[in-house]
Amino acid sequence: MIRIKTEEEIAILKENALLVSRTLAEVGKRVVPGVTTMELDKVAEAFIRDHGAVPGFLGYGGFPYTLCLSVNDVVVHGFPSDYCLKEGDIVSVDCGTIYKGFYGDSAYTFPVGEVDAQTRKLLDVTKESLYRGISKAVEGNRIGDISHAVQSYAESFGFSVVREFVGHGIGSNMHEDPEVPNYGKSGRGKKLSEGMVICIEPMVNAGGKAIYLHENGWAVSTADKQKSAHFELMVVVRKERAEVLSTFDFIENC
Repeated sequence: MIRIKTEEEIAILKENALLVSRTLAEVGKRVVPGVTTMELDKVAEAFIRDHGAVPGFLGYGGFPYTLCLSVNDVVVHGFPSDYCLKEGDIVSVDCGTIYKGFYGDSAYTFPVGEVDAQTRKLLDVTKESLYRGISKAVEGNRIGDISHAVQSYAESFGFSVVREFVGHGIGSNMHEDPEVPNYGKSGRGKKLSEGMVICIEPMVNAGGKAIYLHENGWAVSTADKQKSAHFELMVVVRKERAEVLSTFDFIENC
């Protein structure tokens, strides 16, 4: 069941969204060659707790870390480890919080040092596909309008969209209705109403869309070992224009 949020609830969700955004920026400052992904996880947990919140992912469904840290061909749900990031890598940092009984959730894919032109294009296209999806998150549209906007833009550059993992509603639970796929047809799916709060999160592969699950039961990689990018923002459906609760400004304007 889709739950429409009150303005008071949206205000708390925005507090979470902004804390997640600031946490991603703190982590991003340390995304350099030689840092381990476990170090990044510890930075995020300390920052979240120092601001009076609790890591939203830690223990969620048994997930054992604060961040999902997904390097290169890992699409989502990568475990932090002693892996040292290398020049030319990319790392998706997916972060969640719990504060005042509500969740925050956002993700950003960082380049490690200088990346090649094709990788830069993958990052730019994936992020722009997110913004294209957000532009459709207005009252009266349907979920398929968001999905189609993401898919059509990403695929126009020869990239592919992951099918098995989707965006979602968010509130007092991390994952709520409705699901928000990154592929689909315009005019299809559930109708959008003002006050719905959703996470739109394209996962776009440089190669084919096929993926496989790692033995740990969490991390997912591209079947062809090509790189994958992931960006996510929290959005409120409004009458004229979507209200974006989280932001990449802390990362990109520092």
